[in-house]
Amino acid sequence: MARYRGPKAKIARRFREPIFGPSKALEKKNYPPGMHGNARRRGKESEYAVQLKEKQKAKYTYGILEKQFRLMFEKAVRSSGITGEVLLQLAESRLDNVVYRMGMARTRRGARQLVSHRHITVNGQLVNIPSYQLQAGDVVAVREKSKSLTAIDDALSSNEHVYDFITFNKASMSGTFVAVPERIQIPENIKEQLIVELYSK
Repeated sequence: MARYRGPKAKIARRFREPIFGPSKALEKKNYPPGMHGNARRRGKESEYAVQLKEKQKAKYTYGILEKQFRLMFEKAVRSSGITGEVLLQLAESRLDNVVYRMGMARTRRGARQLVSHRHITVNGQLVNIPSYQLQAGDVVAVREKSKSLTAIDDALSSNEHVYDFITFNKASMSGTFVAVPERIQIPENIKEQLIVELYSK
């Protein structure tokens, strides 16, 4: 499936947030990209533009393309919870995202690659679908043959994040998706209500 492979710094500057992780370019130039840089006069954005930007930010953050994101939204609409919150919960429950949250990869893109290249198991079974939806209690682990991968070791050694909705054991390279996170447990700076408003028009 196609993925965004363009300049990551440009996207980070567009949203003024480190979408793909720490960005030196964003630190130096904390304003949108463009020919005239920070001197460009920018008018007030329309309501639609603000909503569209929020949707794009969510898609870039989780590495999800439009068709898949739309299907996730439709699934969230059919659920009994708050649509915007459920949308983010679905994104957080994806296998590639949980692999990233557990610290087995430095980025979601790296986590997606680990899953696609058959390095990850769920409940002891090999799963190579990044969008695979985890359920509470599922055990995610590095396949035995892949535990010597340098990329995973490097990621785990530098990971300091702890999340209430997952547990992880570095020694066994396995963890549990304890529960679908509540909105307050999701650290991403995304205004999901704007996305709901955009799709509801």
